[in-house]
Amino acid sequence: MAISLSYFPIVSVLLLLFAAIVEAANGTVVYDFNITWVTSNPDGAFDRTTIGINGAWPLPIMRATVGDQVIVNVNNQLGNQTTTLHFHGLFMNGTTEMDGPAQVSQCGIPPGSSFTYNFTVNQPGTYWYHSHDKGQYPDGLRAPLIITDPDSPYADQVDEEIVVSLSDWYHDQMAVWIPKFINKANPTGAEPVPQAALMNDTQNLTVPVQPGKTYMFRVVNIGAFAGQYLWIEGHNMTIVEVDGVYTDPAEAEMIYLGAAQRYSFLVTTRNESSMNYAIVSSMDTSLFDTIPDGLNWNVTGWLVYDESNDLPTPALVEDFNDFDDFFLTPYDKMALLAEPDQTISLDVIMDNLGNGKPYAFFDNITYVSQKVPTLYTVMSTGENATNPAVYGEFSHPFVLAHNQVVELVVNNLDTGKHPFHLHGHNFQAIARSVEDAGTFDATNATQTDYPATPMRRDTFVLRPSGYIVLRFQADNPGVWLFHCHIEWHVDQGLMVTMVEAPLQLQQSLTIPQDHIDACQVGGVPYLGNAAGNTVDVLDLTGANVAPGPLPAGFIPRGIVALTFSVLAALLGLATIVWYGLADMGAATMVAEEKRIAAMNNETTPVSRGSVVSETVESRNR
Repeated sequence: MAISLSYFPIVSVLLLLFAAIVEAANGTVVYDFNITWVTSNPDGAFDRTTIGINGAWPLPIMRATVGDQVIVNVNNQLGNQTTTLHFHGLFMNGTTEMDGPAQVSQCGIPPGSSFTYNFTVNQPGTYWYHSHDKGQYPDGLRAPLIITDPDSPYADQVDEEIVVSLSDWYHDQMAVWIPKFINKANPTGAEPVPQAALMNDTQNLTVPVQPGKTYMFRVVNIGAFAGQYLWIEGHNMTIVEVDGVYTDPAEAEMIYLGAAQRYSFLVTTRNESSMNYAIVSSMDTSLFDTIPDGLNWNVTGWLVYDESNDLPTPALVEDFNDFDDFFLTPYDKMALLAEPDQTISLDVIMDNLGNGKPYAFFDNITYVSQKVPTLYTVMSTGENATNPAVYGEFSHPFVLAHNQVVELVVNNLDTGKHPFHLHGHNFQAIARSVEDAGTFDATNATQTDYPATPMRRDTFVLRPSGYIVLRFQADNPGVWLFHCHIEWHVDQGLMVTMVEAPLQLQQSLTIPQDHIDACQVGGVPYLGNAAGNTVDVLDLTGANVAPGPLPAGFIPRGIVALTFSVLAALLGLATIVWYGLADMGAATMVAEEKRIAAMNNETTPVSRGSVVSETVESRNR
């Protein structure tokens, strides 16, 4: 059955339906979110327990206007899990404590506890909110967040806005999946393949449109894993924004959204209404190690000009001709930042540790949450806050000086794509290689021929066995993660921590009492270094660490080969034992028959005795 767009409304109706309270007076927007378990079945195939808000799912679209103060009162009613909210893409200028990652800028909100996020939004555009705790958001705690701009350069071209979310969907909870994924029985780290693709948390979405109008589509990939190719049959898209950054208009037939990426584009409808047109989103199956039987990696919606007309089956697409976002030009024409004051080079590695489980690494470090949230370590270590050691080796910290230009070089030593996201900033994407180009070489003039006006966004896709170069200015004191936004890779540890201007942060920030209360209720220390040491902050004894390394020479393929070799050896031994027991039994039987024959003065049966004797003799040779 087709589901109309009203199933996923776009203004106050949705908020009212889910009992979220919104106040628009005096530039303040207030949401009261009770986070609960509910039951959902968005693909019509499987009822599962999902995380809802105010007893309902899908979740409400959050909305505010540039300049608004946003207050989100969260009460965790999950009962068995902590939770947090991260407002993806918002810089949180001056309010890094509101960013949301557990054990980074806050403690997880314990079951039964309340927590308030309070921040001001000064960025227009398309964003989203989601849990940043325990790999939790694929369980349903994610939805779009739209910041309206009264001064949008495209406002006079738009008749109506339409918000569309794309996602992948799993039938099991992450608490079930993660232990099976990060497991020595999965040494290659093959990510679980989703059971379905969704559009606005459903399938068969219909979007009513009228002829001859221009619609602003705000599209968000809120999925955990799959990138999505998106196109609308019979219509072109005019890209005007990515990740909250206005762009010069760019025509596209198809776009690609990695996990966490956002696009806004204009679609002008046809002047007649004789047909409806398919909106197609197709999961990027190149990310999947296997494609399970029966998987439909596409989800289809429709632009509905006339409800009385058929909803056509989309045409087959042989090749994906998606627009390359590297060539977008920001509308404000911000020039390439100056040469970097600090360059951070990171190699993406997928490998195993000594426990046989698969992990993800930047260089040789897989991220491990520390005992004290990193922001709280900043606030309680005095002048030592400039020393990366106090944050623990496995938070993989980099201390940035205030306002310095930072360059991130990321080399992909893996054969998969990775959408990388930086909290607290947009970055200029100044270089991206083709697939299989190898690592970045700063002495190669071709590789360092950077655009004069590079595109900006906060999530950028790194291609297999290639590289990207990103540049940003450290003008936002805080603690910010840089990580792959494939949630499986977050769970495996593909993250680093940027500690930006820590001494300035100590002078300007006060941690709210309800944030401290969350730590106390949860029994989480909130003072001292990564190990919770407040006496000697350079003593990291007891800090959380990763498992030890594999013995030298082991790689995932080697582990797989070894695993199968061991299995084969065990099967071989079992076979030998079985045959040996069979021979012993046969020899014993022959001897007994001879003894009985002698007693009875009979002849031993020739057929059985000769065969058994020959077999035993041949094996004994």
